[in-house]
Amino acid sequence: MDEIRQRLAVLAPVKVELIDDSALHAGHAGARSGGGHYRLSIVSAAFAGKNTVSRHRMIYDALGDMMRKEIHALAIQAETPEDL
Repeated sequence: MDEIRQRLAVLAPVKVELIDDSALHAGHAGARSGGGHYRLSIVSAAFAGKNTVSRHRMIYDALGDMMRKEIHALAIQAETPEDL
């Protein structure tokens, strides 16, 4: 999870809450392949003026190849400080 946080740092978040839900998916195909299941709540001014799809793309871009290997599923809540 540290690497996920490090990669998300490019978005200059003011808040990151990352929860590993992998244990809840034991036996699931993604769990067998080694990819984790995570919930992410992130607040960043970088999301200003962006719609939900654009915000998610920014996160996927920051995580890069982790989305194909280490991360099987990622539930995202991405907000700006003004959204709070």
